[in-house]
Amino acid sequence: MLVLPCHANLFVEDSAIAQFLLNCQRSCRNRDCTQIVSLSLEIESTDPLILLQLTKPDELSFYFENRGKGEAIAAIGAVAKFQLSNSIDRFNQAQQFINSCLANTTALNIVDGLFTGPHFFCSFSFFGEHSQVNYPFPGTTIFLPQWQIATRQDRCIFVANLVIDSQSNVETSLQKLREKINEVTSFYKGRFQENIVLKCATNYNLNQVDSYQRGFVDQSGMELGDFKRAVLSSLKLINSKKLNKIVIAQAIDVESIMPFRLLQSLNNLRILHSNCHIFSISNGKGQNFIGASPERLISIHKQELMVDALAGSASRGKTAVEDANLANYLLNSAKERREHQVVIDFITQHLEKLSLVPHLSPPQLRQLSNIQHLWTPIRAKVPINVQPLEIVAELHPTPAVAGDSREIACAEIRRYESFERGLYAAPLGWIDYRNNSEFIVGIRSALIDGDRARLYAGAGIVAGSDPDKELTEIQLKFQAILKALV
Repeated sequence: MLVLPCHANLFVEDSAIAQFLLNCQRSCRNRDCTQIVSLSLEIESTDPLILLQLTKPDELSFYFENRGKGEAIAAIGAVAKFQLSNSIDRFNQAQQFINSCLANTTALNIVDGLFTGPHFFCSFSFFGEHSQVNYPFPGTTIFLPQWQIATRQDRCIFVANLVIDSQSNVETSLQKLREKINEVTSFYKGRFQENIVLKCATNYNLNQVDSYQRGFVDQSGMELGDFKRAVLSSLKLINSKKLNKIVIAQAIDVESIMPFRLLQSLNNLRILHSNCHIFSISNGKGQNFIGASPERLISIHKQELMVDALAGSASRGKTAVEDANLANYLLNSAKERREHQVVIDFITQHLEKLSLVPHLSPPQLRQLSNIQHLWTPIRAKVPINVQPLEIVAELHPTPAVAGDSREIACAEIRRYESFERGLYAAPLGWIDYRNNSEFIVGIRSALIDGDRARLYAGAGIVAGSDPDKELTEIQLKFQAILKALV
């Protein structure tokens, strides 16, 4: 991919972009081809969540925020996309699609830094194949958006990806770019900032479920008795040494008297869970998969890899003393440490398969609003010949969301769970043209479809697990998303 740097200058920015587009068009005319053109520039500070408000019903969209890091990114539309229903080779095919797009892309960066240039937004289902034909998301979706907004600390970066050929009207393309920037900034200053950011934060009691608006209508997947029986059955496999761990999930259906409000629910999530990754993925058909994930699968920046080993859980205390006691239990529990070590061993072994050398930090606590986990950050240097999706393919699914051994655990999950996991506990994230990337695991999540929502949560079963305690853990995890839905 050709990248042309251009230092921002208010007097030459428009002319520089226009000349750049004309040069790209001339190249297309000479080679009789079509080209993707990526433009990156800095705009007035805004909220990337606004892009979802401007999304058309048939457009793909992606939203990703970590308020604790001061980073957010949103993308809508697709100038190029790749989807697969079922494939065991999906990660490799997805990487080939990204590489082919980049080979046909020219970028002009009016501003430099993180979140500039083309980004590819990715969602993969937990299993390579869906067991239920009516699940609304494909097994694999990768798209290069038409419009992208990202914020990092005090900077706001706008990226436009355009398709240029010999017949393109450069003046019209430039006009659409300016109109979109004006639409975003003016809408944010007007109705959006007032109605979403301010009112949403004050009009809802985020510490209780409003039974008038929302209520459980039925339980899908396993009944409570079925879940306990699945735990007991899993413990028999663990005691017979056929498994070290398995993660069994539940799904519940919730219905509202009115359609769920996506933006308000996402805003609630980022208020409630500011130290989690808040995400939303739209399929362009009216359904959205949203959540607040505490678990990063991989993060790569300048060839430095970070992976979270996150497993072992306890609730938060109602008082400081109770909270400290629960944290102390978690740090010293043989059962919880065993569950955590299974994940650490898996990640380090699979990174080493790619010739990466993992470096482990000491185990620590990842404390969220209503639950806390054992957490070990793992770092490694990524060789230039290793692609992000190679690492994702090697790690997914980790024992934190599947089990150990992986193959046996996944087969048992299929047997125990009657619902489709889909994007639940699956890799969701982005990759840019420099192979920087960020992927999280789609846990603490819900599939939103009008006035209905399906919520997902799971519990890790290891030797010493108690069915009643595991059920309590799952119900605690449901609250992370349930309290935010409006």
